[in-house]
Amino acid sequence: MKTDPDILADAWLRRAGARVRATALGPHTEQIGLVEEVGDGIALVSGLPNVRLDELLRFDKGQFGFAQVLERSRVGCVLFDDVNAIEAGDTVRGTGDVVRVPVGPALLGRIVDPLGRPLDGREPLTADMMEPIERPAPAIIDRDPVTQPVQTGLVVVDTLFALGRGQRELIIGDRAIGKTTIAIDTIVNQKTSDIICVYVAIGQKTASVRRAIDAITAFGAPERCIIVVAGSSSSPGLQWIAPFAAFTMAEYFRDRGQHALIVVDDLSKHAASHREISLLTRQSPGREAYPGDIFYVHARLLERAAKLSKEKGGGSLTALPIAETDAGNLSAYIPTNLISITDGQIVLDARLFHEGQKPAVDVGTSVSRVGGKTQARALREAAESLRLDYAQFLELETFTRFGGMPDARVRDQLTRGARIRAILAQPQHLPLRLADEVALTLAVQSGLLDALPLPAVPMFRQGLRETLDRFVPDVVRQIHDTGALDDAGKQALREAQRKYVQTLVSAGDAPKATRQA
Repeated sequence: MKTDPDILADAWLRRAGARVRATALGPHTEQIGLVEEVGDGIALVSGLPNVRLDELLRFDKGQFGFAQVLERSRVGCVLFDDVNAIEAGDTVRGTGDVVRVPVGPALLGRIVDPLGRPLDGREPLTADMMEPIERPAPAIIDRDPVTQPVQTGLVVVDTLFALGRGQRELIIGDRAIGKTTIAIDTIVNQKTSDIICVYVAIGQKTASVRRAIDAITAFGAPERCIIVVAGSSSSPGLQWIAPFAAFTMAEYFRDRGQHALIVVDDLSKHAASHREISLLTRQSPGREAYPGDIFYVHARLLERAAKLSKEKGGGSLTALPIAETDAGNLSAYIPTNLISITDGQIVLDARLFHEGQKPAVDVGTSVSRVGGKTQARALREAAESLRLDYAQFLELETFTRFGGMPDARVRDQLTRGARIRAILAQPQHLPLRLADEVALTLAVQSGLLDALPLPAVPMFRQGLRETLDRFVPDVVRQIHDTGALDDAGKQALREAQRKYVQTLVSAGDAPKATRQA
């Protein structure tokens, strides 16, 4: 008589036999590579002849990398994880797949690395989808013209270099003169819009990334933002894939009919990481030691920003890449590449920054190739001659510095131009509404601010929002809802501003404004 253990053993044997009979027998081969050399975030691997470009490779100790260079006898693999854990002689296998990152609403409000791993100390991500970091740009037939505005809340940008949904606008300038601040202010201004924001930091110091995160948290809507961080201590591989991964995360929303904005901070450091990887994998250097494909790398990245057609959902992805110059040299290799790829550039000038003109935008060299097509009609009409008037003022100011007494007409132009410059200056993290920008531009263009002492202009801007909401709320609502302003609205706006200016002048607030400025 069989005991219970015997019965259990028989049942196990029957199940095992069934599994063996159901298994298809046949030859099975597996390619296993060996690490020949490793160092500086790069591993040279032999024995994987069928590996594809950009394929994800898995090392026997659990680390990952991707195939960046394919040669006849070996593969150049860029590592994501700690290189110290990988040694020569370790085995490596191909996964048959490319690098993928999680996408979807679960990423909103999170701080992650380029592979989607949380960096904010919160629970692991539970994204439903994984998408490849390299995706084709939308075809021309699938795109629509860029006509909808992206309000930055910065007077100097919205009035002179308007941005549109689906545009690629480069922010470029020397180190530490406010490039990131312009991008962060644009993200902050989307607090009340329908645009989802993605900020990706590449090779930035931890303190710089912390300041950006704190600004978004304090002034913006962090629950509608994704922050991707590949800091200066991250491996070159993570820094290289960071912008591609961030674009994939943003495209999820664009492809579903929503609107997204991505800030890449910055592509100069991304180019440096690409150069480092290429030189370590023994690729031929070119101009300024950058490999010849650096233009293609950034072009295929930024081409993914687009405004999709209605048939494709009508979503948009707007890109604000940042690049750093050395002593204002816009003719260097990376700046010229990026200027030719993008739809315009906002150039920051170190001299203006040190003179206290912030944002330090150089009006003469900045441009938006989309321009007035995306501006709200009310703002376009108000700022119609603003750029020309300001350019004439700058020339007259330079001329009068050499001496001589200008006539009354020139003095009036200098007075008006000084006030234009004053309204273009703006404190950081305090973006203005569209109605405030329209009112401010109309005030300076109509001469209402000429009677106001120059040091009191910041106080005028500070109290403008409250004045408009109190006296002309219907006009504010009209501008917000339609983007346009009829003659009656303009008249009511001018009258409210005229009374406000008279109040400031009669109250003698110029000394007080000087202290606040």
